[in-house]
Amino acid sequence: MGPAFTAADRLDATLDWGRTGYADAWRRQEELVARRNAGAIGDTLVFTEHDPVFTLGVRRGAGDHLIWSEAELNRRGIGLVRTNRGGDITYHGPGQIVGYPIVNLAVRKDLHAYLRFLEQVMIDAVGRFGLAASRREGKTGIWLATRKIAAIGVAVKQWTTYHGFALNVAPDLGAYSGIVPCGITDGTVTSMARELGRAPDPAEVRRVLAAEFWRLLPPFLAGLPVPTHD
Repeated sequence: MGPAFTAADRLDATLDWGRTGYADAWRRQEELVARRNAGAIGDTLVFTEHDPVFTLGVRRGAGDHLIWSEAELNRRGIGLVRTNRGGDITYHGPGQIVGYPIVNLAVRKDLHAYLRFLEQVMIDAVGRFGLAASRREGKTGIWLATRKIAAIGVAVKQWTTYHGFALNVAPDLGAYSGIVPCGITDGTVTSMARELGRAPDPAEVRRVLAAEFWRLLPPFLAGLPVPTHD
């Protein structure tokens, strides 16, 4: 394990990679994971926005939920990548904030609790913009009734996390017509822009997400109740 990191160090460890290709971001995450496992860095939160891509998780049958043909994907300029994260098929593209936490869970080896932690981060973050999101029983991600606004899919290596969450701020929701997103058959996909009637400032959304992430991470790792807002 590496040295203890202060709150100021953790704020410094929020990185913004800008727009990236999915494969390149995956490679860069694995580099950070290796450094975290070596104790060279502390827990880190990465933000990025991907070029248009469908990603297939490790859930059995994920590929069955791809609707568009390879020719249609090529025509629309959407990539297709089979990844090692949990979950089904999803879409990443411009207008979506993707968060990749590189967090060592050695002190709390509980992936289910970690998924609930990421959900709470996003529930609290979108709540700051007036959206009352919640969980749906048996489904990962956050929702407004049956409308999914954020997806989660993670992986771990030596108990350090990578991959993460994708929050729909103002993406092209039409791209979801090419898949059964996350295998959902009893709901739809939405965005902050659709729900609010306007697109919030992505920089402000990232700022709020980072604030909620770093606020909730220490109590989560300590196994304590999630603190409430003042």
